[in-house]
Amino acid sequence: MRRFIVSLLAGLLLATAAFTAAPQVPRKAAEFVIQMPDNKQLLLSSYRGKTVVLAFMFTTCPHCQKMAGVLAQVQKEYADKGVQILGVTFDQNAASQVQRFVQIFGVNFPCGYSNLKSVMDFEQITNPPFVPDLIFIDKAGMVRSQYVPDGTDPAPEKFLSNADVNIRAELDKMLKARPAAPRQATHKTPEVD
Repeated sequence: MRRFIVSLLAGLLLATAAFTAAPQVPRKAAEFVIQMPDNKQLLLSSYRGKTVVLAFMFTTCPHCQKMAGVLAQVQKEYADKGVQILGVTFDQNAASQVQRFVQIFGVNFPCGYSNLKSVMDFEQITNPPFVPDLIFIDKAGMVRSQYVPDGTDPAPEKFLSNADVNIRAELDKMLKARPAAPRQATHKTPEVD
């Protein structure tokens, strides 16, 4: 009986660890819909071919407000290099506050709103995140890195604490990376006599 209980507990621990495992990176970016203030929907997939920084923010968060300014500057500097910043607010009053957020903080990139469940599903997380969150997506639509603070892992906090420098470094690294070359066919053409 004791062996059974130990086995059961070990199984539960493994299941819990698998359930709370970190999101897979790299991974194919799932479709994400951003509801815009003008009631139009913006699809993440419509930016395939560009390097995208997807920023998840709250309209009321001072760190997000500061991040919006940083991202506006990055958008100016990197637009000619094929980079597109996209903003998504998802706090309780985001739908009614996003236009004001855009105006007050000089947002010069598409910025709309969504809901917590959609954000968590996209980020592949099980607990509500701290904000801001940044997801870097390459031209082929692959999530290459994500910085989602959860209060336990210091890496996202460290990245975001020096966002001015780190965002640019991450984008420079992605822009220098070359896409994998297509594989060559391995069959031989029959010789003709």
